[in-house]
Amino acid sequence: MDMNLSTTELEVLEQQLEREQALVKKYRTFAGECTDAQLKVTCNQIADKHQQHFNTLMGYLQ
Repeated sequence: MDMNLSTTELEVLEQQLEREQALVKKYRTFAGECTDAQLKVTCNQIADKHQQHFNTLMGYLQ
């Protein structure tokens, strides 16, 4: 994909990538601390979804 992003767009994209990364880490940590099996699954599913968001956003930079 040949896309020319402005400096502002790149900054926003970088900020969102950082947010998505933080959410993945947070929900993986929550999952690791859960004693309830269903809650652990849910936390991992949420982390997976944010990882997908991160991967999609990274695709805009390639």
